[in-house]
Amino acid sequence: MRVALIASAGGHLAQLHRLKRWWELHDRVWVTFDKPDARERLSEERVVWAHGPTNRSGSNFARNLCLAWSVLREEQPEVLVSNGAGLALPFFMVGRAMGIPLIFVEVPDRMDTPSLSGRLVYPWVDAMVLPREEQLALYPKGVVIRGRS
Repeated sequence: MRVALIASAGGHLAQLHRLKRWWELHDRVWVTFDKPDARERLSEERVVWAHGPTNRSGSNFARNLCLAWSVLREEQPEVLVSNGAGLALPFFMVGRAMGIPLIFVEVPDRMDTPSLSGRLVYPWVDAMVLPREEQLALYPKGVVIRGRS
């Protein structure tokens, strides 16, 4: 399967990277920010560098929307997987328009309120993956998947 993994650098990237037993089985491309942790963690991976910062930046949102269009058209992934933050929205918007299935993985520390990315993409996703059962109160259509200790 062709997979596009979309995550901001730092903690979001680290969380998706922990799913290695799954994504290493598939043809994949990563989209993240050009940061030292991302370069180190993804040194053996195919990576597209996105435009940041995304917080309160309409111009970088627009640039990432254009990037999403070109990357998804070229890579033709069969599924998009993201856990946020700022990159999830533009890539999921384009992915939805192209009919690509969308999987969002909520971050584990959001117990009382949904993340901004999760709240924005929840109406569109084909699967909302939750690391904690308590998060079902935030996302009733979510699926809880626990990792192995």
